[in-house]
Amino acid sequence: MNDRKQAALHRIARVEGQVRGVGRMIEQDRYCIDVLNQVMAIRSALSQIEILILEDHADTCVEDAISSRGPEEQRLKFRELIEVFEKVCR
Repeated sequence: MNDRKQAALHRIARVEGQVRGVGRMIEQDRYCIDVLNQVMAIRSALSQIEILILEDHADTCVEDAISSRGPEEQRLKFRELIEVFEKVCR
């Protein structure tokens, strides 16, 4: 397993803990702004995980398609990236 995957798994574990913490905050009727701040922190952490996974995809799947496969596979991988970016921009 490469360093990015390890980092993503570590961050996922932290996010899981944060989500459970937010659940407890809601159960305890904690101040709404405090809960929202934690939710925003979770969103930010998930964005960082997305970046790690995207970088790993570019360095493995896309690189493999570019270097060893035909033009159709290259177009497919490029289209996949465009679709991901389209979702992010919506």
